[in-house]
Amino acid sequence: MIIEVKWQRQEGVLIARLLGRIDSGNAADFLTRIEDGIGEDDRALVLDFERVSYIASAGLRVCLVIAKRFVGPDKDFALCALGSFASTVVEASGFDKIISVHDSASEAIRAFKDDS
Repeated sequence: MIIEVKWQRQEGVLIARLLGRIDSGNAADFLTRIEDGIGEDDRALVLDFERVSYIASAGLRVCLVIAKRFVGPDKDFALCALGSFASTVVEASGFDKIISVHDSASEAIRAFKDDS
């Protein structure tokens, strides 16, 4: 199954709205789709999981790879709108300790602005 990515910009922040399941079978495609959507000038990214029904450890690794691109001054990265399953996986793996997690994209953007 292919993970769909719809791109949006809100207040200068790039938002990837995801749809589908993320597992070992499509993690490489997920990484490619996200990397292809990020421009050289993008300084902030939110991955919106509102419509993601499942995420495996391979998907979490992709999130970590992408998050590393947004480490540094004036860069921000967050996950948002995790469903109950994805939230459980993110918390159990400890990713919520190293990657910001918010209830919505708007909340993540507010947090980015508060950190500035």
